[in-house]
Formats: sequence, C-alpha cells, structure tokens
Amino acid sequence: MKAEIEQHLEQAGLAVFYGLPRSLDSMPTVYWDSQEHPDYRDFIRAASATGAKMVVLSQLQFHAEQVDDALEQLVECELPRDEYRDFERRLKDARAYAGFVCEIELSFEHEGCMFLFDLRTDWYQDLTDVLDEIRLLTSAEEEDETDSLGGYFSKN
Repeated sequence: MKAEIEQHLEQAGLAVFYGLPRSLDSMPTVYWDSQEHPDYRDFIRAASATGAKMVVLSQLQFHAEQVDDALEQLVECELPRDEYRDFERRLKDARAYAGFVCEIELSFEHEGCMFLFDLRTDWYQDLTDVLDEIRLLTSAEEEDETDSLGGYFSKN
C-alpha cells in the first residue's frame, strides 16, 4: 500500500517527506475520519485542494517485542484463568505479523494546523485494544496498591 500511496502523491504533484509519526506533535491537529473515509486518495485530494505542496509520510512496522512486553505486564495482572488465557492467545496470535507494516500516517500543515490521516490494519487495531486493556488493568492494580497504604499512615 505504501508504494501505491507514494505513486498517488506523485501524481497529485505533492512532495513526499518521509518523517516520523506526528500524532504526538504539539501543533493543533485535526484527525481525518479514517473509519468513515478510509481511502487515502480522499485525504490527498483534500491536501491538494488546500494548496499543500508536501505531505509527511510515515509507516510503523510491528515488532514482536511489543507482545513480549505485554505478556510480562499480563503476568502482573490478577485475572481469572479464562480471561488471562484469552489475552495471552490474542497477544501470541499477533506475533505472526512481526515485520509487517501495521500503520501508515499521512499529514500536512495548513494555516498553523496539522491535518492527519492515520490508517491501521485491523489486526493492529485489535492488538492496540488488547494493549490498552492490559495498561488499564495494571494501572488499576497499581492504584489499588497505593490506596491500600492509606490505612497505615496518619494524614496529620
């Protein structure tokens, strides 16, 4: 898909800048609705219509280390056996995609605002959901541990 996007950008007369993902930039950002409008060509047409001359293209490659880290965090979660196994299975299934491109991001700037198109594969979106759930579980357990200290210390 990356080659297809590069070709379409070239045909639209837009320069391609191969950059890092910009979703965490501090610039005010407007996100493209990739769910309702997943076709990158529509985003490129919008960039051209605003007079953009350059689009930043970044891609994210999936690494199995993300699964390893999540499995380590999962061990710390106190989950019922079936729920633990479900998380574990979903994480291990994701290993098959190691080395694959999992996310492509296009962005351009217009009048002090960044416009961003982010497209993720279905399997990566599922994995991201699992990782978010595990993060929530581990942070909830950390909060419980912190709250439990309240009975041992005086608030005076």
